[in-house]
Amino acid sequence: MLDVPFRSARQLAAAITKKTIGCLELLDLYLARVAKYDGALNAVVVRDFDRARARARAADRALARREAWGPLHGVPMTVKESYDVAGLPTTWGVPAHKNNVATKNALAVDRLLGAGAVLFGKTNVPLYLADWQTFNAIYGTTNNPWDLTRAPGGSSGGAAAALAAGLTGLEAGSDIGSSIRNPAHFCGVYGHKPTWGIVPRDGQALPWQTAPVDIDVVGPLARSADDLAMALAIMAGPDAIEAAGWHLRLLPPHQTRLRDFKVALMLDAPGFPVDREV
Repeated sequence: MLDVPFRSARQLAAAITKKTIGCLELLDLYLARVAKYDGALNAVVVRDFDRARARARAADRALARREAWGPLHGVPMTVKESYDVAGLPTTWGVPAHKNNVATKNALAVDRLLGAGAVLFGKTNVPLYLADWQTFNAIYGTTNNPWDLTRAPGGSSGGAAAALAAGLTGLEAGSDIGSSIRNPAHFCGVYGHKPTWGIVPRDGQALPWQTAPVDIDVVGPLARSADDLAMALAIMAGPDAIEAAGWHLRLLPPHQTRLRDFKVALMLDAPGFPVDREV
């Protein structure tokens, strides 16, 4: 069981389907790890364990009836604190919004739940999601699981730290200036900034925001590139208002081998020494 918390979401879903692990059993494994390790990390800052356990039990009962909810059936996951989840606070780390409780889910959250995920909490962010570290006056500082004296990046720093530490099975973040990509890099996990507009931002905004922010997107973080593709396919597509105007068809990748890709290396960044392996 030692490797289970670090498996990809797709592998976790397969284990559930094969009944080698139960939905509640898997959730409790992650919750035990949160209890054991998150005191030092401070990644999962909003917790919804009771509702998650009820949903995991329902997922087990559905499997017993041979009912499948979707590709994430029973997979425990968390989302960035900036996503609305009904009944939970959405603050963006801003003290003035510490009492702001969402009344409905973000559309991306509904789509992940519709695919069968078991949502058990939300992960930490910097103030206004505007930093490459993860601290705010409401929840405090999130640390990097590889070195607790270092930052996990930001602004989806709690998300990346939770994945790297094996505290969650999948994550959803947001990105303008590398807020998915930077913490994924800092914590050694996978993150994807989707093309602007293909994943609806409904429910991932401050209370006073009425219009989308230019180049702001929401997207997945995971422990495998395969998980990113699966999660993006679940989250993407027009919302109800735009559905009459366009549809999304994600094409298969043109590159299938590592040698097909071009990789950029930064070898002489001032102030940032390059590892010998690079």
